[in-house]
Amino acid sequence: MKRLLYLFFALFLLVSCASNNTDTKKAEEIAAATQRLGEEYYNAGKYTAALKNLLEALKTTPDDPYLHNSLGLTYLAKERYELARNQFKKALELKPDYINAKNNLGAAYLKQKKWNLAIRCFEEVSQNLLYATPEMPLSNLGWAYFNQKMFKKAKSYFLKSLEIRPDFLIAVHGLASIYLKTGYPTQAVDFLHHELQRSPAAAILHSDLAKAYEALKDFDKAKKSWNVVLKLVPETSPLSREAQKRLFRLN
Repeated sequence: MKRLLYLFFALFLLVSCASNNTDTKKAEEIAAATQRLGEEYYNAGKYTAALKNLLEALKTTPDDPYLHNSLGLTYLAKERYELARNQFKKALELKPDYINAKNNLGAAYLKQKKWNLAIRCFEEVSQNLLYATPEMPLSNLGWAYFNQKMFKKAKSYFLKSLEIRPDFLIAVHGLASIYLKTGYPTQAVDFLHHELQRSPAAAILHSDLAKAYEALKDFDKAKKSWNVVLKLVPETSPLSREAQKRLFRLN
């Protein structure tokens, strides 16, 4: 009788453990699907829906560095820079060699205007030979130095970025911004006309061109470029609002 009772309890424990393992696996599968959905919402620009799904997934898989990175990107898009920074730091705590999270942490520092911390991140990323898109940290270094008014150094990094990817708009915009900021609008116009042949739908470059024409007192061409910006971007975007304000002043 005792042997039968022992076998019964042993069988009960095995069934219970198997059931718990199945439940855990199912919960993790649901969390992974919820995370993927959140990331799809993020890619579609639906950041609130993305955040809701990613936070739901986090309840089940709190130690997933990739999930923390996705959360960081979503907070970055929602302009919650401190929360974004914390998520990227958590991703790196869980996976110290997660180079994408390191670059994203630098981007969060850029948004917080913590230039030296941003530079430290981007330098580390740019020195990683396995990083798939080295033009990004190089361009980000350019922007960090640009915001410190170290224009010569900023220019060198934008040019390095463009050597790797000549059509990289973030670096093209950075170089145009240096021409404008340092008082070379004619060079900016020549440079931007060349780049717009390659990227005619790049609204940010048309806005740079409009500013260059304003600096040259060629207001008719400036207005024309600002109107092109309005055709290319959503009406509620920051660039659209800037174009409207500039046109109001020019008319």
